[in-house]
Amino acid sequence: MARLIKIRNDVFAALTAIAVTLGMVGSAEATPSDESDVRGTIQHVFDQLKSGEYGALYDGLPSTSRNRISKDRFVSGLQRTSNLYQLQRIEIGPVRVSGNLAVADTTMFAHISKPFDADGKLVVQQYLIREDGHWRVATGDNATINRFLQANPTFARRFPIKRPTAFVNQDGKWVEVPLGRRT
Repeated sequence: MARLIKIRNDVFAALTAIAVTLGMVGSAEATPSDESDVRGTIQHVFDQLKSGEYGALYDGLPSTSRNRISKDRFVSGLQRTSNLYQLQRIEIGPVRVSGNLAVADTTMFAHISKPFDADGKLVVQQYLIREDGHWRVATGDNATINRFLQANPTFARRFPIKRPTAFVNQDGKWVEVPLGRRT
């Protein structure tokens, strides 16, 4: 059981890294180009993760995230978990943008090979921060996200941070997998 919990936590860490992989917030209205840029950034980050471009993923993180973890540690952490799953696709839901902060609900699909052979999905809210004119995925960096949400309480009330939810497909039905306390 302890091995299963460790493996589950490793899978969760890997899936959260998918999500991780990316100043004051103004009140400007979102433009269609902002929304398409956010969608494009999320898709690009997912594609980099899927193809194992971990160094490039690190380079795209917000500066505050890069200050918290070295590139070598980030890359080696993703490499250690890469044999646990094979990413398949991502669905990007509605995008909401307020100034330099954006959020989108996403569902990522993968085939999980360890500890069991099954299809899985992770439903996670992607937060992005515009830094130096580029959108950067900040999901999983709650310190950075919270700082921006505190600067824009209206946006924070409408789009609070949600815990990721993981599922595995059993007999054609999606069954939730408890993720524990890690976020």
